[in-house]
Amino acid sequence: MLLMQVVNRGCIRGVSTALRRSLRVYSQDSRKSVAYSGTHTMAKTVLIVYAHQSPTSFNSAAHKVAVEALKEQGCKVLVSDLYAMDFEASATAKDITGDLKNPENFQYGDETMAAWQEGRLTKEITEEQRKVEEAELIIFQFPLYWFSVPAIMKGWIDRVLSQGFAFSLQNMYDNGIFKDKKAVLSFTTGAMESMFMSDGINGDINIILWPLQNGVLHFCGFQVLEPQIFWSIAHTPPAVRIALLDAWRARLKGIWAEKPLSFASSALFDLSFQGGFRLTPEVKEKLSTAPYGITTGHHMGKPLPPHNQTKAENETATTVSDVQTS
Repeated sequence: MLLMQVVNRGCIRGVSTALRRSLRVYSQDSRKSVAYSGTHTMAKTVLIVYAHQSPTSFNSAAHKVAVEALKEQGCKVLVSDLYAMDFEASATAKDITGDLKNPENFQYGDETMAAWQEGRLTKEITEEQRKVEEAELIIFQFPLYWFSVPAIMKGWIDRVLSQGFAFSLQNMYDNGIFKDKKAVLSFTTGAMESMFMSDGINGDINIILWPLQNGVLHFCGFQVLEPQIFWSIAHTPPAVRIALLDAWRARLKGIWAEKPLSFASSALFDLSFQGGFRLTPEVKEKLSTAPYGITTGHHMGKPLPPHNQTKAENETATTVSDVQTS
């Protein structure tokens, strides 16, 4: 209600056109979420990986709203408050107890995989891995730093999503270890939405999100939901901030029914060293007349598919689905 009052009555002066449009989209999505939330979500577990130092920040408020909204649904909510935990950001040999397999030529991936198999990872890591195993949904709440996550959250990714536990060459992407789990990025930006458009000075937000959503989350098998983006929050009036938090709360009511983003199926690729793990000739032929590439990363020299990393329903999703199921 407050959301639509802010937008429709124009009671906040100086709110950008892009922000007003975003608020309307949030409101529409919120109504959809409420409509989808007919099933009760008892006994589900959610992990919130939270990275902000200030308890008075908007990120803090967003993470608290998520905790409240999910608990109201009957969910068990786990929170990894990385700064409060003083979580170590550096991935080093200190993450392993006992002797290294090859101390003369230390390789973090190989050593931590062996340590995971043998139960020799440090308690800080294994406790986080236990949370990941228990969770059916992981929410990453953070401010966008240098077009990515803060260093402390990158350290969580590097150290917790270790080889063997989170991925292997046999289990990755849509055959990934966490293919039955959902994940969503919820973050704030310093810049306004228009600066992250395809003609904006920062570049297309879909390209910026590709390494995190495809290279980390989808690589581990997660069903990646649409990102929750709070644009230019430092320049957003208090009433609009409240409205955005209300929209986030409303979205969470129906988040279990949301359709994930569209990614290219592993079945489209020749998964062999001889084939170079590239799209098969048959797939390339079928897509030769398509107006867009398959995904933001698999563009095939064509224009990028619009909204591929921000909207589950986009102009290329049907085409990709047709190729993957044919």
